[in-house]
Parts: sequence; C-alpha cells; structure tokens
Amino acid sequence: MAKRIEFAQHGGADVLNLVDYSPVNPADNEIQIENRAIGINFIDTYVRSGLYPVAKLPSGLGTEAAGVVVKTGAHVTGFKPGDRVVYAQGPLGAYSDVHNVPESAVAHLPDGITFEQAAASSLKGMTVYYLFHQTYQLKQNEVFLFHAAAGGVGLIACQWAKALGAKMIGTVGSADKALRAKEAGAWDVINYQSEDIAARVKDITHGEKVNVVYDSVGQSTWLASLDSLKRRGLMVSFGNASGPVSGVNLGILNQKGGLYVTRPSLGVYVTNRAELDQASNALFDMILSGNVKVDVPQSQIFALKDAQKAHETIESRKTQGSSLLIP
Repeated sequence: MAKRIEFAQHGGADVLNLVDYSPVNPADNEIQIENRAIGINFIDTYVRSGLYPVAKLPSGLGTEAAGVVVKTGAHVTGFKPGDRVVYAQGPLGAYSDVHNVPESAVAHLPDGITFEQAAASSLKGMTVYYLFHQTYQLKQNEVFLFHAAAGGVGLIACQWAKALGAKMIGTVGSADKALRAKEAGAWDVINYQSEDIAARVKDITHGEKVNVVYDSVGQSTWLASLDSLKRRGLMVSFGNASGPVSGVNLGILNQKGGLYVTRPSLGVYVTNRAELDQASNALFDMILSGNVKVDVPQSQIFALKDAQKAHETIESRKTQGSSLLIP
C-alpha cells in the first residue's frame, strides 16, 4: 500500500484527503517513480477548485515531482530502475508516494541537482524558458514587465532575466516581496498594493513603456498590463491567479495601440521528447551554472499529509518562491 492525496469533489483546500491506495504496474510506455519531492503549483488549486475541471472524480492531484525509477514498462528504453528523474507534465496524481508517468514526460535528473530543487523548479523553470525564448525573444538590456515577481515562477524569472542581461520590472504585493525580487535580480519593482502599475511603468521607462508584459495574475492586472505596453506590444497572459480574463472586447487591443495578446501554457510548448529535452536541459544548465538558485524556505515544505495546509498557504499569497510536499 502507498499514500496519495485525492479529492472527490471540487472546492476549497478541505476537499483534499490523504488515502491509501495500491499502485498498479506501469503500462508498456510508463515509468513507475518513487517520489522524493513533489512540486506544488498554483495550477493545482485551479484543478482542485474546478476552474480546470477533471474528467472523473475522485481524482489525484499534481503533475510535478522528482524521484527514483522503481519499475519500467515493457516498451520503455530510456530509463531503468534506480535512475534519478523529474517530471512536470505527468498525469494527475503526483501528490503521492508512487506515481506512474509516461516515458515521454520524464527527464533524467543530473547528479548536481537535488530532488527538492528539481521538484521546485521543473514546471516553473521550463515555463520561464518558453516565455523568454520562444513566446517572445528577450534581448539584452530590454526592459519588460513581469507580474508576481516573488512567486515560484517569478523568482526564477528574476534570475533568468539577469543572466540574459534583460531588465525586468517585477510587480509584488509587499515590501518583503519587493526585497526578495530585487535580491533575485529584478531590475526594478512595483508594489501593486500602493502603486499604480501602468503609471510606474511609464515613469520607470521615461514614458516609453515596454514591448512585452508577462502576466500570470489575470483578471485584476489585465488593464494595467495593456496600459503598460508600447504600440503594437505583446501581452502574454499565462495564468489566472486572481481569476480568468473573460468577456474581453477585442476592440480594446486596437484602442490601446494595436496590441497583440497570447495565452500560452507549457503544454503547448513542450509536446514531445525533443521539446522536453530542450526546455529541461536549458533549465538544468541555468541551475548547474549557478545563474538560477532554487531555495525553498523551510516554512514552505510540507508533509504529504499536510496538502490542505499547503494549499491554504499558497492561496494566502504569503509565500515567496516555490513550495514542496515531501512523501
């Protein structure tokens, strides 16, 4: 028997329950992984709440973890028991002791990266990779806006931008988070609790504004993001932390300067082995070079049984950087 987190109905964190289950043998193309550290992502709260509904309940939760291969399916050729691995796009159920994941979603984990670092950064770091290199190619010295700069994705983005020589203006919700983002490499910060985002962007850029805005907050920052863009700038909406952007009249894009908008996700950019290797190796290189440091505060590391508390904590907006579950 093993343990995993399940939910039988959509709702708040209290719908999450620790249950016993018997892992089945991996299918022909699957790898069975003993999880050592599990990544908690804000998207997990969307799945739990029903914003992103699941096909069948009860359901497991989570798509990201790092651990050790214990079994392989008959057609698996790239992995063997004992291999250190990480996955960020597994089927729901990563909040567990043991999880079966398709070979195509699993990457070999270099020895120089811990399970905790991998589980805390894989999904978030590959997200930063596609945002900065594929959705829009950031240039050296380019000024841009990135919301939630002290979050899990945001702190990696601060460091990655600094390594690229780009100038990231990060939005944060407190003085402590402003300091953390600056320490991580943000060029400038805006406290959205006390400052007007678009006005500050205009001030920081001496009236020029920016070519690109990366926005994972959603509803509450939509207009501020558009108002921070230059004529024909790009709005990258890649999350819904404050609620989804809906009911948009496309005419507003013309009114604010013929703007472009895209709504990407990691699942659109990493769809096969070659794309996974490209994105994961870029992240591993950043970590191994020291350009990206992944440090999870002890207060944001939870036992698997405390998944409810973990979700309540990240939804309180009091966390900085990544959070983990440990089986």
